[in-house]
Formats: sequence, C-alpha cells, structure tokens
Amino acid sequence: MFRGLSKVTLDSKGRLAIPSRYRDRIAQRSDGNLVVTVDRDYCLLIYPLPDWEEIERKLTRLPTMHKQARRLQRLMQGHATELELDGHGRILIPGVLREFANLERQGMLVGQGNRFELWAEERWLNITVLTGSQTTTAISLIYLKNSNRSSSERRDGASR
Repeated sequence: MFRGLSKVTLDSKGRLAIPSRYRDRIAQRSDGNLVVTVDRDYCLLIYPLPDWEEIERKLTRLPTMHKQARRLQRLMQGHATELELDGHGRILIPGVLREFANLERQGMLVGQGNRFELWAEERWLNITVLTGSQTTTAISLIYLKNSNRSSSERRDGASR
C-alpha cells in the first residue's frame, strides 16, 4: 500500500526519483515495472504493473458502444506507458504526459493505496486550498461519527 505525500523534483530529462520508502514495495509487487497514465483531474496515475493490468482488464470490458466508456478507455489506455525503475530508483516520465499534467520541475507524489497520483506542485496546492474546507468538514464528520459510535459502545457495555 502506498500512503502519504512526498514533494518530488523532476530532473531536466523528466526523471523522477521514487522516494526510497516505496522502492522495496514496488520491487516486490512488480519487479520495478510500473505504468503511468493520465487522469481526468490533470494529474498522472502511476501503478505497479500487476495493478495496472487489473485496471486495464476492467477498462477493456466496458461497453464500446457507450460514449463515456470509450472516452475513459482512450484517456487511460491511450496514454498508458510502461516504465521501469532504473538502478537509482528513478522513472522517466514521457514529455507528453508531463505536458498533460503541467509538470515542470516540482511535483507532489500522493500515495493512494495501490497507486500514486503525481501532481504539478502548483496545481496540487490550488486543489487542496480550494477543497480544504470541504476536506476539513469531511474529516470532522468521520471523527464525530467514530466518536459517537465509541460513546454508544461504552454506554452499551456499561448497561450490560
């Protein structure tokens, strides 16, 4: 599982050093083989190859007569590019994908379970600032729900 947020830098060739804390997991999961593709939010998605193959199977099964399904297939499969970690733990992000995500030098790598999202730092900051109050509200609701559940469990336990 990939979690957390890392500020990353792309070099002049478009190479990204994967943070060392993830490299062993990537090596174990996919022997260093990854797939990068685009997302509708104008970031890049980076999957270990086995996880991508599962996504690709699902995309392939979508009905080709459905306009939105074809668009999603074109977007995700059409831009999918296989990558391999080099000896220094870096991947080369293709220029067309860097351009799509507006990635120049600074980026944010966001762990999302079985994949990473790679954002241009400025776009990431804009998105998190715009949605910050909504996120705080959602986190507060989750906390309150869990707090209420714990309180009711304590009450139920006390009454037995």
